[in-house]
Amino acid sequence: MSYLALARKWRPRSFTELAGQDHVMRALVNALQTGRVHHAFLFTGTRGVGKTTIARILAKSLNCETGMTPTPCGVCSACREIDEGRFVDLIEVDAASRTKVDDTRELLDNVQYAPARGRYKVYLIDEVHMLSTHSFNALLKTLEEPPPHVKFLLATTDPQKLPVTVLSRCLQFNLKRFPPAMILKRLQFICEQENIEFEPEALRLVARAAEGSMRDALSLLDQVIAFGGGKLTGDDTRTMLGTLDRAQVFGIVEALIARDARKVLEHVNELDEHAPDYREVLAELAALMQKLALLQAVPDLQIDESEDVEAYKKLAAAITPEDAQLFYQIAIVGRRDLELAPEARGGFEMVLLRMLAFSVQEVSAASAGGSAPAPARASAASVGGGVPASVRAAAAAPVANNSVPAANVAAPAPKAAPAAGSNGDADWATMVQQMNLGGITRQLAVHCMFLGRQGNKVRLSLDPEGAHFRTNLMEDKLKQALSTYYGEAVVLEFVEGANEALNTPARQLKAAADDRLQNARAAIESDPNVRAMKEIFGATVTPESIRPTDH
Repeated sequence: MSYLALARKWRPRSFTELAGQDHVMRALVNALQTGRVHHAFLFTGTRGVGKTTIARILAKSLNCETGMTPTPCGVCSACREIDEGRFVDLIEVDAASRTKVDDTRELLDNVQYAPARGRYKVYLIDEVHMLSTHSFNALLKTLEEPPPHVKFLLATTDPQKLPVTVLSRCLQFNLKRFPPAMILKRLQFICEQENIEFEPEALRLVARAAEGSMRDALSLLDQVIAFGGGKLTGDDTRTMLGTLDRAQVFGIVEALIARDARKVLEHVNELDEHAPDYREVLAELAALMQKLALLQAVPDLQIDESEDVEAYKKLAAAITPEDAQLFYQIAIVGRRDLELAPEARGGFEMVLLRMLAFSVQEVSAASAGGSAPAPARASAASVGGGVPASVRAAAAAPVANNSVPAANVAAPAPKAAPAAGSNGDADWATMVQQMNLGGITRQLAVHCMFLGRQGNKVRLSLDPEGAHFRTNLMEDKLKQALSTYYGEAVVLEFVEGANEALNTPARQLKAAADDRLQNARAAIESDPNVRAMKEIFGATVTPESIRPTDH
């Protein structure tokens, strides 16, 4: 017997077997149960998401010999003939190959005749957007008022190309892409039913490569089975698909976090041996950064690659949120600009070195304990037009950062607690600086005022303006930093909104910034040259355009 492709063999044959399109299935089942079945349906969506499959199931439901039902029997002659593609009253038309108006008129000439076998004559027109304008005009009248024994089922991947006159005559259902987790589950089920040995990594790669199309996933599965001689392994699948080993991307990111330029370039050498598409490598790198950022924001988030959860969490804990955002932005901008590089590998190396350069500047600013030099801030601002101002600011801002590798930082000696009050405020700002906090954890700390320490309990008053920075994750990180600072485990207690006159480090910095701004504006107004221009030319000064500079 000839081999039947998996995509055909495992095509759903009833609504109960259908998955991932519940919104469509619910509407059709209700319509069939109540007998309120519209005369024209339009199914839209990308390739391989079940448009023609749903149309054929609907045709069976309409013509099953047991009666019009959402659960066709599947064994009567009508059901079997529809499954086998030889039911005389199901007319399937490929609009891509029958675009002429004469083809459409020939098709519609038979609409008036009653069905030969079934209850309804069903016209299934695939890729209907390919019909010509004249063909649509010929179809419109019949589509609006067909005979009672006719149903039209239209399918298209590009509904924007359909005339609004056609859209208005149909019930439209948009089919969704399948999430990778759902595709993976389906592939596992099929492999188990087919008695095919597989590695979970192989199926994960296939599910990801399918890009939301179940048919593409099954076709790729057929191809991988042939490539591996009936056995699915991660290495074979990666070789056939031309995809990158996720471990290589992890290695690059680990080297970037460690600020080890030599190790980064060694990983590039290893990659180059496999002649990769460096745009795809940057895409993988950006996708990894996105997952790390999500895990940092929501630590208990479920990710698709369940077997890699611990590796993802380890990287998410090692990289700062600022670096994750910066690396993501540099990767996607670098991917866009890679074609402008003299050669692909060199361009890829420059993207990675750019990531290292800005991370090193952050470390320099943090270790200096003060303002970063102006050249560093100007350089960070020149990442490129694709980097948002907020990300450039994160790369250049003179703030402490926790991105220094833990191995290079000596454990601080236990410190005496600052006293509460005005001295406590000043000492708390110093403590925050010394704890090398970064990102949201630092923002939480600078919006607090130190109230005192009793035994192992540290009490902080939280400014209402900084309440949104307080999450379980950020609170735990601040508690760990304080425990390291004091040399013993501490318990953290927050008091929210104790009073409106909290002298937090954040308010101190804002007040200092306001003073610098006012001084800068006063200096501009008192400048002799500015005064002369105002008197001679009638010039005016826009206060909002004045920004103080640090030297």
